[in-house]
Amino acid sequence: MKITYYGHFCFGMEVSGKNLLFDPFITPNKLAHNIEVEDIKADYVLLSHGHQDHVADAEKILHQSDATLISNYEIVSYYAEKGFEKGHPMNHGGQAKFDFGWVKFVNAVHSSVLPDGTYGGNPGGFIIRTEDVNVYFAGDTALTYDMKLIGEYEDIDLAIFPIGDNFTMGPKDAIIASDFVNCSKVVGAHYDTFPYIEIDKEGAKTSFSKARKELILMDIGESIEL
Repeated sequence: MKITYYGHFCFGMEVSGKNLLFDPFITPNKLAHNIEVEDIKADYVLLSHGHQDHVADAEKILHQSDATLISNYEIVSYYAEKGFEKGHPMNHGGQAKFDFGWVKFVNAVHSSVLPDGTYGGNPGGFIIRTEDVNVYFAGDTALTYDMKLIGEYEDIDLAIFPIGDNFTMGPKDAIIASDFVNCSKVVGAHYDTFPYIEIDKEGAKTSFSKARKELILMDIGESIEL
């Protein structure tokens, strides 16, 4: 699996010949000035919730890629009304098989409304299971005891956690979350994009290291292999 970071909470995953794109917020993100949305390939677009900083480029990418949208029922229905009929609606606790692997939609503690004020359903996260690697994309969330269940029934190789604090978990809670899901390798997201979520990156890495865990802070445009 190849994972590419496009800034904020937007990641691309290449797995089994398919391209997955999570929470595209690129054009309005000044930190992602080196990314061209037109160059992004997507067979699937996965949206964790409806906030603008997670869906800003969704319509453009769905249109240019003819991708299938995976999200909660309300968000998939919202985009269907806009003419994007290739959608797969999900809800919490449900899972579905796709041509790249399995997707499970799991709890997130946050809020959700689409940019025009439309109700965005309940926020969530995704567990991506493939033949080789399992990834937990938490989405915007607080630390929640529900994460312990994930650690009990899933084998997570990599967790993608928000660490910006204020609106989501910060580094301290993300360390606890990594304990809950039994995963020592974490990619940080949802930090530094706005003043409210600027963090001490070296301090966060040190805290993870002291807890015998690895915090990976990717440069925008950088890719890693799992």
